[in-house]
Amino acid sequence: MSSTSHTASPLPASAAVVNGAASRPRVGELVADLRKISKIYYKPDGSVLVEALKGCDLQIRQGEYLAIMGASGSGKSTLMNILGCLDQPTSGTYWLDGIETSTLTDDDLAEVRNKKIGFVFQQFNLLPRTSALQQVELPLVYRGTRNRRARAYDALSAVGLGERVHHRPTELSGGQQQRVAIARALVTEPAIILADEPTGALDTRTSEEVMAIFERLNRERSLTVILVTHELDVARHARRIVTLRDGVPE
Repeated sequence: MSSTSHTASPLPASAAVVNGAASRPRVGELVADLRKISKIYYKPDGSVLVEALKGCDLQIRQGEYLAIMGASGSGKSTLMNILGCLDQPTSGTYWLDGIETSTLTDDDLAEVRNKKIGFVFQQFNLLPRTSALQQVELPLVYRGTRNRRARAYDALSAVGLGERVHHRPTELSGGQQQRVAIARALVTEPAIILADEPTGALDTRTSEEVMAIFERLNRERSLTVILVTHELDVARHARRIVTLRDGVPE
């Protein structure tokens, strides 16, 4: 793939993230661009323990629905952590929605996660005594966003829970709890949705229903979805599958 130029903000990284200095890519433009990413874990004596990623190149375009697969030890989890700005590469560059993240401070990375990434995990990570509406509002509270209640309601309606916004997790099925988690990821209008084994705690029928939600959001809203899974049946819902082997995409 030919190299793609990025428009870097003259502001410090944190200011660029907060103020949205980089314009959002249009559908089909690069939203995530990883170049020669390596990740090495070292032993206490400084010798190499494992090289989890080896010069990984991966480009993801706005509006893509991508699945990342790989066996245990393939580097799949390491790549997910870097894509989600939960970890930094040892070398290489990672541009996310106009921000070069590879050298950001921990505080700036936290800001990127808050502004640019919606996470959906295998475990729903919901607060037990909190209504669905309040769960989805929470990311907006951290950001000081106005009209939080209306936006949270819209997000829950988008995943088919408009009639259950006041229910607590104990009053919802597993599939409904995962829908709340998807709405919580969706409500901030992130650059990417990063879903890590989102059907791992669900039965087959409910898994199909949840995957249908991702497909619909991708199709109707051009939402960029990155799905990390070890299950081929789940990965096949995506429009593109990338398989990692020994730290390198095939």
